[in-house]
Amino acid sequence: MSATRRVDIAVEGGTLAAFRLGNGPDRADAVLAVHGITGNSQAWRPVARSLDGAGELLAVDLRGRGASSALPPPYGMEAYARDMLAVLDACEIERAVLVGHSLGAYAVARFAADHPDRVRSAVLVDGGLTLPGIENVDPEVFVRAFLGPALARLELEFGTREEYHRWWRSHPAFAGADVAEEDLIAYADHDLGGEAPHLHSTVATDAVRTDAHELFEIGKPAHRLAVPVEMLRAPRGLRNDPSPMIPAELAAAWADASPGLRNVGEVADVNHYTVVMGATGARAVAQAIVRAAATPPTDPPLRSAR
Repeated sequence: MSATRRVDIAVEGGTLAAFRLGNGPDRADAVLAVHGITGNSQAWRPVARSLDGAGELLAVDLRGRGASSALPPPYGMEAYARDMLAVLDACEIERAVLVGHSLGAYAVARFAADHPDRVRSAVLVDGGLTLPGIENVDPEVFVRAFLGPALARLELEFGTREEYHRWWRSHPAFAGADVAEEDLIAYADHDLGGEAPHLHSTVATDAVRTDAHELFEIGKPAHRLAVPVEMLRAPRGLRNDPSPMIPAELAAAWADASPGLRNVGEVADVNHYTVVMGATGARAVAQAIVRAAATPPTDPPLRSAR
């Protein structure tokens, strides 16, 4: 694996952890990468490796996750957008390429809509749009149905790290998938806290619940994006089921509303996790990042408040 270098960023309430993933020295034009709702920065390792020196990822641990798990509230898209702005400012990145997966795609869309002058282009990976079927549904009922298995994991204890590795290997999204063992272990270990035999996920349950209850609103910013953006879909869902996170028709309608600025692609034979962590998905995401970096930037709108 290419080098992993930690960067600590001062934010409201404490310090946010970010990791430079990629080859070579620190780059001022690193791509800012944002993970999913119960994920962490190390999910981006396969994508960084697939870039093969063409770029470097600056992968954050959102507050309440990974090495940022001790950061207190507020959680939610507004807070994450402020944190992302702090990262860009601290790393002296004037206009970034942004890539987000799942919840991270919603955070990227919110940031790009609010701060278009700081964004060169964006890649939304299996997220960013309002999920179908949530109208007139009780938020708590929806959260339990949609994120039930993920929330259950946060309440489990594991005797050893290997026990946690086995848990992830047997997950329907990972069983038999093209996910490298080193990547699965790095992702799982970065999530663990506590002492054996009482190891547990460090993800803050309150952060997940806060974010999940925003699902009714967080898809709106993607419809006011004024920067070049590509969306990559996975045809299979969170548990490798045939129900995708973002249906093809929904993505197509979103792209058609702004032709020339928005593009949509589907990555074959991947699910919601392996679209980033599997070899096939990581290559596709890396290629989208390279395209995004090569896209001529639009004229920046009036500068947002910093």
